[in-house]
Amino acid sequence: MKILHTSFECYPIAKVGGLADVVGALPKYQNNLNVTATVTMPYYENTFVKQQKLKEISSGNIILDAVNYDYKILSLDSNEIPFNLYLIHISNLLDREQVYGYEDETNRYLGFQFALLDWVIKEKLSFDVIHCHDHHTALIPFFINYCNSYKELKNTPTIVTIHNAQYQGHFSHEKLDVLPAFDFKHVGLLDWYGSVNPLACGIKCASRVNTVSPSYMEELKENANGLEGLLRSESNKCVGILNGIDTDFWNPETDTMLVKNYKPSTVISGKKANKKELCDIYGFDIDLPLFGFIGRLVGEKSADLLPEAIRQSISEHKEINIFVLGSGHKEIENQLQPLKEEFPGKFNTHIGYDEKLSHLVYAGADFLLMPSRVEPCGLNQMYSLRYGTLPIVRRTGGLKDTVIDIGDEGFGICHDQASVWDICYSIKRGIELYNNKNLFRRKQKQIMKIDHSWTKSAQEYIDLYKLI
Repeated sequence: MKILHTSFECYPIAKVGGLADVVGALPKYQNNLNVTATVTMPYYENTFVKQQKLKEISSGNIILDAVNYDYKILSLDSNEIPFNLYLIHISNLLDREQVYGYEDETNRYLGFQFALLDWVIKEKLSFDVIHCHDHHTALIPFFINYCNSYKELKNTPTIVTIHNAQYQGHFSHEKLDVLPAFDFKHVGLLDWYGSVNPLACGIKCASRVNTVSPSYMEELKENANGLEGLLRSESNKCVGILNGIDTDFWNPETDTMLVKNYKPSTVISGKKANKKELCDIYGFDIDLPLFGFIGRLVGEKSADLLPEAIRQSISEHKEINIFVLGSGHKEIENQLQPLKEEFPGKFNTHIGYDEKLSHLVYAGADFLLMPSRVEPCGLNQMYSLRYGTLPIVRRTGGLKDTVIDIGDEGFGICHDQASVWDICYSIKRGIELYNNKNLFRRKQKQIMKIDHSWTKSAQEYIDLYKLI
């Protein structure tokens, strides 16, 4: 079985969020299950790509907004990437440093999809399934089923994976003439509430649709930024498949980014060494419980609640440390910074993204805070479990599927509301658990043995492909 994954992100080439981690791991585990998985993504002018050996294997031309664009297909051969990966280079359109944030994003998404399908047809490539990730590539099912230019691919099954339904890629009907020619009687497949909505179109036209956790699929039927009714009506082809993690990369026994490696039997000494490194860098007391937050500082992650929750928690409980790693809304960043002066030795932050530091936090923290309003799957809680760090989560999406409260004979701390009170109360519960040393150490060892590898999930995707 030959699978073509198409995405705007893939770790380690270009990462903004969890989408990159999924696309960077799922194909690897599928290949281990006797499936040939290939990934295509845009060529970006970033540091990683510039350091790689690239080979041009094909080229062509597309027309977008009455402008001719030449494209090149570049193969990337790297020991860091355990699957076939091809970059689509389109000068003055895709070849930029950042993944997102440009005024012409709609044209970038369209140009990528045009070039991808043109290449597949030109080189007479054959795939059993085209797997489209998020709205950036969700028009592919419509293109191959209804556009004249791609009719040779009409019988190719497609899957659209919804990583985050809050982002749908909609654009004005005024751009319909930019799309390849199609029978206008099918225009309704493109429309959703008065605009062209790629994600809605993908849901309508794909052979199968999935979300990245079972609970998230059910939640979207009630709250999906306008797609609730559509997902309910298409529920017969929709399923939730829980993401996994790359347990080769996220492995405290071999992780080169840690101060000291460890396994369940050595978790106490291993985590202590990494915690000491964090405490030395950021001025914390190693004997106090350390609560970490890693992620985007945005409303979806409830990051807007963190400044007040941190202030109240430290004011009430002097015996804690809290560390925040992330970036996002400037207002939230600006609210966090003064807390370092207000609570020296108790709170610190690193504004930005630092891969090595994130590994150190997973290994050195005692608890990981994830009070998310929206969490389609969540990978951070799985990383923290792998590293013996107890997750504190809100029961939503994939967090609900992966973390069981310690009061229910589980191994984490769960709350139901995205509120300052819930976060503070959960931190209080964490302090109490930390002070119960025997139970705390036992849970650290227990959670390191939980299997959230991609193997099971990769097989579920293969089973889904076979249903088409």
